[in-house]
Amino acid sequence: MTEAGDPLAVSLFSEIFMVDQLARTQLSKALPKGMQISHFSVLNHLARAQGERSPAQLARSFNLTRGAMTNTLAKLERAGHVHIRPDWDDARRKFVAISPAGLKARDAAIHAIAPLIGEAVEAIGSDKVRAALPVLRALRARLQEDR
Repeated sequence: MTEAGDPLAVSLFSEIFMVDQLARTQLSKALPKGMQISHFSVLNHLARAQGERSPAQLARSFNLTRGAMTNTLAKLERAGHVHIRPDWDDARRKFVAISPAGLKARDAAIHAIAPLIGEAVEAIGSDKVRAALPVLRALRARLQEDR
């Protein structure tokens, strides 16, 4: 390893950062008007979770501060995309669930971005993408251990 770091690791993370930036830019343009990537991410998470989550759980899932998650949830609640209710056992806590309107908004977002991500996978080849997934999942798991 050199002083500048492992060239393989530097190359890997450089590519991941560039892919992230390019994907965010393209997805932001494709999402329905007024929807941000953070909104879509939370709606998608709640839709897949099929149940309520606390704001603290969501903040941990997205590696955000509680304040940042509260801000996103407030915007989603104003849009009618989530329901936020108090915890009946502890009024200091809250629970968040996706609303029917939120499910529709999430589905509309998926419909809007599907061609973009589908074309990217098709251009690269599904076999190559499938082969990359275990590496990316292992990298994510390793980075989550460090939190």
